[in-house]
Amino acid sequence: MSPSVVGTAVLRLDPDELAYLHRIARRPRPCAAVGVPTVRPGLRYLLESFVLTPALLLGRHTQIMGWNQLAAEVFGDFPALPEKHRTISHLLFAEPYRRLHRAGWERAAGDHVAHLRVLLGRYRGDAGLAVHIDQLRKLSPDFARMWAKHPVAQVRNRVYELQHPVVGDLTLHGELIALPDEPACWGLDLFAAEPGSPSEQALRKLAAL
Repeated sequence: MSPSVVGTAVLRLDPDELAYLHRIARRPRPCAAVGVPTVRPGLRYLLESFVLTPALLLGRHTQIMGWNQLAAEVFGDFPALPEKHRTISHLLFAEPYRRLHRAGWERAAGDHVAHLRVLLGRYRGDAGLAVHIDQLRKLSPDFARMWAKHPVAQVRNRVYELQHPVVGDLTLHGELIALPDEPACWGLDLFAAEPGSPSEQALRKLAAL
C-alpha cells in the first residue's frame, strides 16, 4: 500500500489535504522571485478574445493581473480600485463588491479560503502571500473565522450568484485553468452562463454596453 493511501486512510485526508500536508512537511525551498509581475502580450490577447466570457488572469496572491472588458462590466471597475485591493479575495470579502454576491456566498468564500491555504503551501516563503492573508484576517471577521478552521482544497470550479446593479441576477460558472509555466501567475479564471438562460442573456446585454 502506498504512503499516500495509508495517509488518506489513517488521517482521513482527501487528496488536496494530503498534498498540502506533504508540502508543509518538507524543508521549504526558496520561493522563486517574480519581480514586478508582467503579463505577456499573448495572454492579454487571449483575455480580450473572450466575447461572452468574463475572463481574469490571477497572480499568486489572487491578485487580478489582467481582465477583459466583460469581466469589468460584471465585477466592477478594476482600474478604479487600489492595486492592493484588486484581488479575488477582496471581491469576496470587502465592500462594496461583497454586496454583489447573494445566495451561495458562504460556500464560494469558504472555497476561496481553502484554496488560499493550498497556495500558501505551494508558494512557501512568499512573503507577499503571507501579508495578503494577514491583511484579510484584519479586514474581514468572516475571513478570520473561515481561516481559523484550516480548510484545504484546490479550487477548480465554483458557482457565483451575483446581484448585478444593471442586469439583476447573474449565475456564473467559474473554471480555473492553471498556468504552470507562468512564474508570476497561477491561473486563468473564466466564467460562463448556462446556454439559453437568463444569465446568458444578461451577459449579452453587458457585452453590448
